[in-house]
Amino acid sequence: MREIEMDETSLIISETDARGVITFANDDFLRYSGYGWEELLGKPHNILRHPDMPKAAFKDLWDTIKKGATWNGFVKNRTKHGEYYWVYATVSPITFENGETRYLSLRRKPTRQEIAKYDALYKTMH
Repeated sequence: MREIEMDETSLIISETDARGVITFANDDFLRYSGYGWEELLGKPHNILRHPDMPKAAFKDLWDTIKKGATWNGFVKNRTKHGEYYWVYATVSPITFENGETRYLSLRRKPTRQEIAKYDALYKTMH
């Protein structure tokens, strides 16, 4: 499996509904994931879940954002074509006036040291 390395200026942005279904994705999201907009809209965000990612990481993410807090962490994503890329993600809940909650995720390029640390840690969590 080939790694795709993000460039320093990229910022991957997406929004999901309360169940994790994609409602918005920016051009960087499409570029790195390899999916087209029509393939992502209405799909669960975990379409990008890489099998190396421990379930505990996503449990922590969901536990945190459902409490109304912001989650930060390192995630290994899988592309449409089976490649992978690492991101440092910040996921925040947004509650609208009508009570609807959505989740906004911003992702940037992590350092090689951060990738090495979390790759090793996640291998111990399976």
